[in-house]
Amino acid sequence: MKSFPKILVQRLVAGAQMPRYAHVGLYGDLAADLFAAEAATLAPIGEPGATVMVRTGLAMELPSTHGALVEDRSGLAVRGITTLAGVIDPGYRGELKIVLTNLTPTAQVIAPGHRIAQLRIVERIEAIFEETDTIAETERGEGGFGSTGR
Repeated sequence: MKSFPKILVQRLVAGAQMPRYAHVGLYGDLAADLFAAEAATLAPIGEPGATVMVRTGLAMELPSTHGALVEDRSGLAVRGITTLAGVIDPGYRGELKIVLTNLTPTAQVIAPGHRIAQLRIVERIEAIFEETDTIAETERGEGGFGSTGR
């Protein structure tokens, strides 16, 4: 039987909504919805205010074994609103604020209660980084951006 990490959530703002999955079970969602606890207006791209921090009104206590990633909501992304700075370390205990950027030429309004991002819980793995003079060759090699075609 699979165990699920318990994440304690503190409401810092009256009316702040708890993260929640729209679909649960065998084919449930990979990430939980996060909601705005305040209104915000994102100015058009290129203007001051095109990138803003939006409060969720929540603080979380992640276990030491897990962290979280803040991801775009597809419905906002298709409208030109994207998230930035989305790594939440297990030791962070401050308010979760979502950095939103407007990539459109028109202002975008966020209202309290709007779903503004998704929270993906991830298992924390601490790697050991070791310096070397060479690394093994692969078929892909140095092929990066766009190397697999369009």
